[in-house]
Amino acid sequence: MKHIGIVGGGIIGLCSAYYLRKAGYQVTVFDRNTLTDGCSFGNAGMIVPSHIIPLAQPGMIARGMRMLLRSTSPFYIKPRLNADLLRWGWLFYKHSTPEHVERSIPALRDISLLSKKLYQDLAQSGELTPFGWEEVGLFMLYKTAGAEHEMAEEAEVANKAGIEARQLSGAQVQDLEPDVRVDVRGAVYFPGDAHLVPGQLVRSLVEYLKNQGVSLVEKQEVTGFGRTGSRINSVRTTTGEYAVDELVIAAGAWSPQLMRLLGESLSLQGGKGYSFMLRNQQPNLRIPAIMLEARATATPMGPDLRFAGTLEVAGTDLTVNMNRVRGIVNSIQNYYPDVPAQLPDISKVWSGLRPCSPDGLPYIGPYPGFENLTLATGHGMMGVSLGPASGKLVAECIEKRTPTMDLAPFHPARFR
Repeated sequence: MKHIGIVGGGIIGLCSAYYLRKAGYQVTVFDRNTLTDGCSFGNAGMIVPSHIIPLAQPGMIARGMRMLLRSTSPFYIKPRLNADLLRWGWLFYKHSTPEHVERSIPALRDISLLSKKLYQDLAQSGELTPFGWEEVGLFMLYKTAGAEHEMAEEAEVANKAGIEARQLSGAQVQDLEPDVRVDVRGAVYFPGDAHLVPGQLVRSLVEYLKNQGVSLVEKQEVTGFGRTGSRINSVRTTTGEYAVDELVIAAGAWSPQLMRLLGESLSLQGGKGYSFMLRNQQPNLRIPAIMLEARATATPMGPDLRFAGTLEVAGTDLTVNMNRVRGIVNSIQNYYPDVPAQLPDISKVWSGLRPCSPDGLPYIGPYPGFENLTLATGHGMMGVSLGPASGKLVAECIEKRTPTMDLAPFHPARFR
């Protein structure tokens, strides 16, 4: 039986382990932390086939530069002289074009719809303990005429791509969210989106994998790899060396560090985000929402309500910047005036790094120059959303099967 080593125990690594174990492989997952402490755990929990426009898009650079001038802004690049950051920024700039958006839409749509279908299968299979799966759609809330115009264009793009989008007035939003006052000009509603509770999902997957004999090696830093020519034959950690027949790197924002150990460069930056919970929020929201101007999110999770937001490009720095958190808190009552959001204590704030590629598309597939290396990283803010599809595609690559969808847009060495 082939032994597959997966470096990275976030949702992408865990879903890869799930589908590889299903295919009959022996699997070991390595993670530098505990498996309930990664970026996936504090995610907004949104499953978003609606998100078919990549982060690299026209106007994003100018918008980001304006936001940089505000200390509570939702987008921030920590100034530093760093060659990797400069290259990432240049590639991001090059891909912020209408042509890149047009090419990316079918790829993001197809992988998102595949992932949603696989989540539906997981929720119905009974293999995992319940993870809060709900299909009630998503609001993109806005308060200004400019945002209304922007979202009307996005709704048109979505509908043309086969993703249902409905533009609603403020009164129509309130009709769909009757228990909580919503102060908005309007919204675009995506009825095909869904959400889940990320912590429950991670715990369910970990429990299932353990029961299926998958080895979970936690709190161990990967320090290197054993190689014979173009073949990787072991994973070296701070406490030992593990023989592998195939290697999957799914380590999120830390993936470039691991690729450097193999003599390769991967253009990827960690985009730090924050989240915090309002416990036992009554009345609670019914429908998850993205507060467009604030770039913050609100997701009901059982009796609780999670707020999340910001994209702070700061390497692998996980320290909490309370100015960014204050920006999320300030935005909440602009949209939900009666929700009692207050600045949480820093100990109650979760921070995580979303691995952002410079073109807004993930890296998925075999890495050229190596016989047995597959990448699955760079999913940005859509790691949880794209987890099952990415895991299934990884398994298909290792099985040498024709992938369920075209992997060319996600080629892991496209910036080599």
